[in-house]
Amino acid sequence: MIETRHILPVEPTLVDAAFGNRPDTWPLPAATTPNQLWLRAVAAGGQGRYGSAYRDLAEVRRGGGIGRLVSLAYSTHGSFLRQLGWHALARGWDGRALALAGTDAEACADALVGLAADALGIGRFAAAHTLLARADSVLQSAPERLAVRRQWVGAELAMFTGDGPAAVGHALEALALAEAMDVASVRHGVKSHVVLAAALCSAGEIDRARTVGDAALAATGRLGLIPLRWASACLLFDIGSVTIPGPKLAEIRDICAGQVRRAGGRWRSDHNGL
Repeated sequence: MIETRHILPVEPTLVDAAFGNRPDTWPLPAATTPNQLWLRAVAAGGQGRYGSAYRDLAEVRRGGGIGRLVSLAYSTHGSFLRQLGWHALARGWDGRALALAGTDAEACADALVGLAADALGIGRFAAAHTLLARADSVLQSAPERLAVRRQWVGAELAMFTGDGPAAVGHALEALALAEAMDVASVRHGVKSHVVLAAALCSAGEIDRARTVGDAALAATGRLGLIPLRWASACLLFDIGSVTIPGPKLAEIRDICAGQVRRAGGRWRSDHNGL
């Protein structure tokens, strides 16, 4: 008897892994179009598989031209650099993304929100605020996920500038928007909880921050979202967990960091701050 295997449809599977309810899907199916390559890169990056993601994004960029997918490939590469601490390097990628976006609302919004996050990461808070305002002008025509991302960066900007209550407000708005998306994105929901935990901490609500952070850490573990698991463990190591002792949190943090390195990610802290 010849063995037959069920083969999942490529595009729906990649959409579900990148922006749906299966962010833990691995291995991901082979991609044959630029859109599939971008979706696969988004999904792989969410799992901390940066080497795989970078290769797919490079393939999209090699297609050349000006437009949505090439711009998104630059923005996505920039977002991965930020996740690893390379905010200054990410600026070049996001700037290129904006230059290539043309009139596409999704690409413009993605690039502008990315540039705002880059500015925030290098202490240019006024520039971050201005870039978020520019992003707001195109968000209504962009996919719902970008409104969620905008609120994440708004929460981070509020945290960095000492406005804890505003940070909590932005984080709660991000969570509400993620939960109201027409196609629920589990990854966006989990990250919104991670951002909320940090925002609550900045507002002095440490007990709530611990509770939200513990739930986020558990979710990232179930879903294999290694970069978010690392971030959750780092936060809880600083403020304490309701259920997990400090040494265990340090172990989780270090394991996640090692997984990222082995999967092609380069932490900025590994390079003497350069």
